[in-house]
Amino acid sequence: MKLTSTAFLNGEIIPIEYTCDGDDTNPLLTMIEVPPEAVSLALIVDDPDAPEGTFTHWLVWNIDPIIEEIEEGEIPTGAEVGLNSAGMRSYTGPCPPSGQHRYFFKLYALDSELDVSISAQREEIDKAMEPHIIARAELLGIYGRGEEGEFNSEEV
Repeated sequence: MKLTSTAFLNGEIIPIEYTCDGDDTNPLLTMIEVPPEAVSLALIVDDPDAPEGTFTHWLVWNIDPIIEEIEEGEIPTGAEVGLNSAGMRSYTGPCPPSGQHRYFFKLYALDSELDVSISAQREEIDKAMEPHIIARAELLGIYGRGEEGEFNSEEV
């Protein structure tokens, strides 16, 4: 299974329109080679470089596995969106206080739908997903702000 975007390549800079400095909308994401036995998909976007620990930017689950793309600025029909680290049920784009941060778009193929509250947060989703993961894929994007905007690709 693979996760790609036309907005940026794996390990490349996330364009400003998908960040808090732009339109703050999610980029188009394409899911490739989803296992045929997948019953649902889940998507988590997080920043492990946040000062207070990993910041979750987007939690989406019960995505229909026949969907091949998540359109820019859209949530797939029928999918559920949980609370991100900002306390919002939406995509919150990259917005590092300073320096370069890594943003991981993590796609999970699951053997069932998740039965969790729409107010679920990251820990609940991780726990509910764990025994049902049959495949995973990841797309890494980079975004930085401030004087320490130079990113050393060897740190990825």
